[in-house]
Amino acid sequence: MRQTELTDDLQCNIIDFPLLPKEELYLIKAFYQQSHADYFFDTLLDTLAWQEEDIFIFGKWVKVPRLMCWYGDLQAYYQYSGVNHKPLPWTHDLQSIRGKVEQQCQSTFNSVLANLYRDGRDSMGCHADDEKELGLNPIIASLSLGDERLFKLHHKKSKRTLNIHLQHGDLLVMGGTCQQHWLHSIPKTKALKTPRINLTFRKILTESTSLI
Repeated sequence: MRQTELTDDLQCNIIDFPLLPKEELYLIKAFYQQSHADYFFDTLLDTLAWQEEDIFIFGKWVKVPRLMCWYGDLQAYYQYSGVNHKPLPWTHDLQSIRGKVEQQCQSTFNSVLANLYRDGRDSMGCHADDEKELGLNPIIASLSLGDERLFKLHHKKSKRTLNIHLQHGDLLVMGGTCQQHWLHSIPKTKALKTPRINLTFRKILTESTSLI
């Protein structure tokens, strides 16, 4: 995704983070204006099939510190941390958001992982979206709805860190070789936080997509 590919009304809102030449990291502020972001937050909070999950990490099963659900095309299975996720059918609202995200990213996505951070105690551990199902150098588009949370990046070799404060309606896009060189997380915080929804759009490679 390049800045010149964004629609004119979003050009002034994009922040391009300079990393390495083949890495791409963009933040589009107010990708959804507040009224639309409010609608999607309230609707998704009430209608998505939120559930608590267990994952296998460091040799044992532990509870994920947030609520999650997985939606997508029929073949868009996704496995991580010992859990295989079968996608739920797209809802009308998720389809609508996907279309707008695809248009701005100039890319297609066949699945979305929804995370619900209930308060500051909920978090996402440090990781990279580098599973084989995503292919080499995937484009990952992440929409934030609800309270602001810190998105923290850690370079795998240099240990450089980058902090991004994701706000209501912001869209973060990672591309190029970003997943090869950087880890990212949503750390816990002692600050008083209200719920936040994050929608992370991915393209899962299936037998049919791998032949394209």
